[in-house]
Amino acid sequence: MLEVLATGPLATVQDLGRPGLADIGVGPSGAADRGALRLANRLLGNDEGAAAVEVTFGGLELRAHRAVTVAVTGAPCPVAVDGRSAAVNAPVRLAAGARLRLGTPGTGLRSYLAVRGGLDVEPVLGSRATDVLAGLGPDPLAPGTWLPVGPPPERFPVVDVAPVPAHPAGELVLRVHPGPRDDWFTEDALRALLTSRYEVTADCDRVGMKLAGPELPRRRTDELPSEGMVSGALQVPPSSRPTLFLADHPVTGGYPVIAVVTAADVDKAAQAPPGQRIRFRAASTRRTA
Repeated sequence: MLEVLATGPLATVQDLGRPGLADIGVGPSGAADRGALRLANRLLGNDEGAAAVEVTFGGLELRAHRAVTVAVTGAPCPVAVDGRSAAVNAPVRLAAGARLRLGTPGTGLRSYLAVRGGLDVEPVLGSRATDVLAGLGPDPLAPGTWLPVGPPPERFPVVDVAPVPAHPAGELVLRVHPGPRDDWFTEDALRALLTSRYEVTADCDRVGMKLAGPELPRRRTDELPSEGMVSGALQVPPSSRPTLFLADHPVTGGYPVIAVVTAADVDKAAQAPPGQRIRFRAASTRRTA
């Protein structure tokens, strides 16, 4: 088992979530940066969806109570084993009794710690993911939490280190599909979204992030009945400034969505810390249903 000694701002157990349950009011949740979770598991020979720890802005410290192999991916951060530096994006061996600490990432926001065998916490509705909005899954980690590790897979890691491009420290470009409610906004609003710079505010978490930047005025001012929401949706509340939904977004929403970030770029958005500058670019002129 792994013993949690410190957590930093937020550390949760995440896998690939609970897809397909929106009809009963349950969102998908799961890792905010799904690509980083998959990579961490591949480096260890795990199934890509095995449960791991999502660490927000570093600070996680664990003690291994038996020898295990781990991998850290996502936002690159200083990794130390008993005070000695270890690599990111690579398998790292922990001896029984070893202490592992993740420092603050220089770029990006969320790092992932996977362990060979996966975290064997109790699943809820088929997933071990912590949904902070719905309160499903295991509680956020706290000092004194014990994390059981599952049996190691039969296959062995075959990669020493994965070449991963650095997270952008400057401006982040995210591709979007217009709609489904872009017709509720003026032409100037969509033009502003696709030509202006926005900035991630301090009001951000696993549910989503509020963005500071030009207003997106509406053409229609009547009420919109609640409709389904997805990760990457850019919902525009009465403030006229967009909110970008992430992994633990609500299942439905009553404000119009002007555009949706492409699935491939949602992982990038999940790594954007407060203060990160963002530009949106049209991925297609086709509406998103």
